[in-house]
Amino acid sequence: MADTTVSSVIMEPLDLVRLRLDEEVYLKLRGDRELCGRLHAYDQHLNMILGNVQETITIVNVGEQGQEQSIHTVNRNVPMLFVRGDGVILVSSPPRTG
Repeated sequence: MADTTVSSVIMEPLDLVRLRLDEEVYLKLRGDRELCGRLHAYDQHLNMILGNVQETITIVNVGEQGQEQSIHTVNRNVPMLFVRGDGVILVSSPPRTG
């Protein structure tokens, strides 16, 4: 009987992404964007196709001389989304809620 452990399945960093196929993933992108959705496909450049995506954009407005600051977020839902890999900073499991 072969012992299949996680360490024997993970040989390269992209293997961690492969294990998340058809499951929910959390992506942090450049430009203060965050995505949470189901991973349908990816390639070696981390280009990804996500379904049922919730996108969160954080907008920071700085007043004159950097004194006044307002932060607000914009949320939107997208049924299917292509993500270009050069904008990806982090790929992980979705954050726990509750």
